[in-house]
Amino acid sequence: MRLLLNLLWVVLGGGFIIALEYLLGGLLLCLTIVGIPFGVQCFKLAGLGLFPFGKDIVDVPGASPLGCVLNVFWIVVAGVWIFLSHIGLALGLAVTLIGIPFAIQHVKLALLALAPFGKLVRDA
Repeated sequence: MRLLLNLLWVVLGGGFIIALEYLLGGLLLCLTIVGIPFGVQCFKLAGLGLFPFGKDIVDVPGASPLGCVLNVFWIVVAGVWIFLSHIGLALGLAVTLIGIPFAIQHVKLALLALAPFGKLVRDA
């Protein structure tokens, strides 16, 4: 079931486009030394954006204070806008019964996009 939902997500839920956007953003951020930590987080979001079904987001135990500072910077610069775009997509998909599972995945992506530092994506 997870494979079927992930394939439908890639084709119908926009997963391929979302993953490409995060990959492009990550590559651009990795061009500078300062942007490398943010680029790595974009790659994390790209992996979850491509195949979100069957994945969980967990907190990393013992997250560093630097991660908190980076999360604040991320939220101010990009996190809010990415969060709002995923919430908007989730609301649009939640209108139909078929779109509800995809809407739930967009909410999952929105929460990770809001503050990705100190989070780990793992198989459910």
